[in-house]
Amino acid sequence: MSDPELQETDRVQYTFNMALAAVAGQVGCLTLVIIIVTLFGGLWLDSQLGTRPLFTVLLLVGSIPVVIVLMFWVVRKATSKIKPSVKETNNKIQEDAESG
Repeated sequence: MSDPELQETDRVQYTFNMALAAVAGQVGCLTLVIIIVTLFGGLWLDSQLGTRPLFTVLLLVGSIPVVIVLMFWVVRKATSKIKPSVKETNNKIQEDAESG
């Protein structure tokens, strides 16, 4: 493989990996949305039922496991699509050949 082809492959792989990193970065926004929804939902329930901090605290504490599972799922899905660059793969093959 010639050098320009290798550079093009690395550039395409880098672009793809950066796109997936951006998707994984959306986890923070998703977490923020969940926290805001549970906060306002808890405040609304507390105002309707007259139990000022009860539902707000319960929903916020209850959203923690949901956020953790959702973050794990999104990051796992995004990182499963990331492939090592051709250069890293070639280096790994050379290292295996030299050690074996």
